[in-house]
This record gives sequence, C-alpha cells and structure tokens, in this order.
Amino acid sequence: MTTFLQQVFNGLTLGSIYGLVALGLTLVYGILHIPNFAHGALYMVGAFMSYFFMVDMGVHYWVAMAGSAVVVAVLGIICERLVFHPLRNSPPIHDKIAAIGILLFLEAVVHMFWGSDFRRMSTPFGGVVNLDGVFLREQGILIIASTVVLVVALNLFLRKTMVGATIIAMAQNREGAFLVGIDANRVAMMTFAISGILAAVAATLYAPMNLVYPAMGHLVIMKAFVIIILGGMGSIPGAIVGGMIIGFAEAFGGYYISDAYKDIIAFALLVVILSIRPQGLFAKGAH
Repeated sequence: MTTFLQQVFNGLTLGSIYGLVALGLTLVYGILHIPNFAHGALYMVGAFMSYFFMVDMGVHYWVAMAGSAVVVAVLGIICERLVFHPLRNSPPIHDKIAAIGILLFLEAVVHMFWGSDFRRMSTPFGGVVNLDGVFLREQGILIIASTVVLVVALNLFLRKTMVGATIIAMAQNREGAFLVGIDANRVAMMTFAISGILAAVAATLYAPMNLVYPAMGHLVIMKAFVIIILGGMGSIPGAIVGGMIIGFAEAFGGYYISDAYKDIIAFALLVVILSIRPQGLFAKGAH
C-alpha cells in the first residue's frame, strides 16, 4: 500500500506539470486555433530565466518565478504580434512552420548565452516529508498545490472578469465576438501572455526536480500535444484530466513495468484512447 501511495504522489506531481503546460497550449489552440509548437521553447526559456534570476541575480525563488513569468509572457506577446498575427489569414501550415521556426530560434539564442550544458536549479523546498513511509518531496507538494491554485485562479479569471468573458466568447464563436465589437488583437495578446505565464511557472516548479538545458522542452511539448489530443483539442478540463492520466500512467508504468519505457507509455495510451474515443475525452472548446 505504501508503494501504491508513493506512485499516486509521483503521478500527481507529473500530472500537475503536464497539465499546466498543456493548459497554456490548449488555450492558444482553443481560442486562436494555432497549434503552437513553440510552446516547448517558452517552457525552456522560463526555466532558464528563473535560473538566471536565481543564480546570476541572486534573487529568491519566488521572485525568480515571477520575473520569469513576466519575461515569457512578454515573449509570448511578441511572438503573437510579430509572427502569428501577420499570418492570421494564411494557410494553416504557415502557423506550424512559423512555430517551429520560433522554437529553433529560441533554442539557438539560449544555446548562445548558456551553452548546451545541463544545469541544476536550487529550491528552498528541497526537503522530504515522511508520511507513514510515503516520502513526499516538498517541491512535489508545491507543484501540486500551485497547480490547484493556478487552475482555480484561471477559471475564476475566465468566468468572473470582463477580459475572461471576451476570451471565452472568442473561443465559442469568433465571428459573433467580432460582431459585438470584441477586440481580437487584445484577446490574442492576452491569450499568449497567459500561455507564457503557465509555461514559465511550470518550468520553474519542475526544474529543481529535473535539469535545465536547451532541449528540455522537446519531450514536454510532445506530451502536451498528446494530452490536448486526449482531452479534446481546445478543452481546458481535458488538458487537466489528460495531464493527470499521462502522469499516473508514467508513474505506475515506470514503476511496475520499466522506467525505461515510461516516456513511451504516453504515446501508447494516446493510440488506445483515440481508438476508443477519436474525438478525445472532452468536447472541443474552452469550458
């Protein structure tokens, strides 16, 4: 039973990170219909910015996280304004090519400044809580708690604020939103900013349990796409549930089958679920 509970905690930790990354990705797709392959690069930049603020600037972990979130939010807005907005009337393939171009560009910039070395980021939450034989890393507890807070805050923002209402209106009916005078440019910039913030926070939360390096976003973004396909393209609840499914599948599969195959489990699960429910677990749209 102790082993089972340990894997439940591990699954919650992984699922929370995957859910946060997928949440930013699905917001952009659900509202703007852009499959942002560059989202993995924003995640990576978020980790490096937090590392820079903590190591080079000497600021506290929380300040580094906030600074990273601001930088990546601004970077997301710049990408939307300079790259995706001019392509809004182009064939869909152009968005995909542009996103891959942003991904490669950001990786090259980070590689130029920091090189390709693997780096470890410290955390003030490096302890372990022993709960009757189940070892809970403080950073893992922080990840789970932060994810709950962020998901609730995002839901309240979307449901209770005027800006959030315009974002939902755009997701539900773009033409109708235009007709009632909703500023599409403002919604697009806000969506990319929120997506960037979620990516930066997820990276800063997970980096102390992993490593920081230029290609760190590759596998994460591949799994995030698996998650939003599983959950239903553009579905916010689907992103969270899909993230948890992948997180638990990796935790239990890695322990009971083999840790060497844990990254394959996500893609195998995608094939199985989509063969049963091709449209994903949830209907499309920001709910």
